Amino acid sequence: MSPLRVGLTGGLASGKSTVGRWLSEAGCEVVDSDRIVAELYRPGGPGARVVEALFGAEVLNERGGVDRTRLAERVFADGIARRRLEQAIHPLVRDQFARIAADSEGITVLEVPLLVESGMAEAFDVVVTIESPPEERVARAVERGLSAEEARARIAAQVSPGMRRNASDIVIENDGDLDDLRREVDDLVRRLEALAAEDG
Repeated sequence: MSPLRVGLTGGLASGKSTVGRWLSEAGCEVVDSDRIVAELYRPGGPGARVVEALFGAEVLNERGGVDRTRLAERVFADGIARRRLEQAIHPLVRDQFARIAADSEGITVLEVPLLVESGMAEAFDVVVTIESPPEERVARAVERGLSAEEARARIAAQVSPGMRRNASDIVIENDGDLDDLRREVDDLVRRLEALAAEDG
């Protein structure tokens, strides 16, 4: 089996984390982009240096790492600042994932919510999108602690499902129960394994 780099994305509360967990159980190496960002934001890390250069030392903690709460407060209401941050951090995430994937002999998956927004689609051999009806996504987000208004605002701020579909090679419709989704993921694993075997 040849290395296969897979981008896994989907809107807020679409089910991508569940899919990522099942892919991991099936033997794929699954990397959460948040984990990479956390590593980049450590004291002295390249992400911490970039953030300090963009926004100053006030968004760092006492050890020199990024204070993600302060950073969020700085960029959340400022679209220009948020885009500057994303343009600086997304290439670092992409490069770190490429290093991880280079050491893998199988299927390596990066779970990244803003895959399409960040322009990262071309970094992958296969892009998989999980889609789910908007009101189901709102209900799941509320179960996680967001208000319905916050959930709808976050969904509205993401790219449209149509744009995600257009950027994807495989789309999974998460509009049934967990058993339905599990069957979709089992089929996805078979398709990814077949692609990896073709490249081998």
